This record gives sequence, C-alpha cells and structure tokens, in this order.
Amino acid sequence: MNKSAPVAPGWGHVATVRRCDRWSIYHRLQELNVPCACPADGTLRVEVNHATDLVLARSAIRQFLTCRHEDITWLERCWETQVVCTADH
Repeated sequence: MNKSAPVAPGWGHVATVRRCDRWSIYHRLQELNVPCACPADGTLRVEVNHATDLVLARSAIRQFLTCRHEDITWLERCWETQVVCTADH
C-alpha cells in the first residue's frame, strides 16, 4: 500500500470517508493537485486553500459516497436551477 508523507497535527481538514475508499480519493485529489494526506491515524486530510480546492474535493469525495441515482438527481437539479445575475457588466 502507498504511504503519504507524515503530516503535522492539525494540518488540513479531516474528510470523513470509509477507510476502504480513502486511498482512491487520495489519489484522485493528487491528480487534481489538491493538497491532501492519508496519515497513519486512518483519516484523509485535505488542505483547502481556494474555493476551487473545495469544489474539487467535494466532487472527488462525492464520487465514492453517493449512488448513481443521487448523482443524476443532483445534476438534474443543477441544470434546472436558474441563477439571476444582478451585477452590472
């Protein structure tokens, strides 16, 4: 099994995921260049420095936590949502 480098206590946010999924999520986050680690305590830690990191982390984790039907329902809601922009251009 792969090992990530040791992390300082309190580094990153703990993502609550099943231990059997954490390495797959870890590798996906690495591919997306989102700072993360899997320390020996069995957690998955993610460092969120930008809104983009948060969206990418949520998306990567969601792939492992939801069933296909939930994903389809969520995507349909997104497509149907209308956002009104009031900013002047």
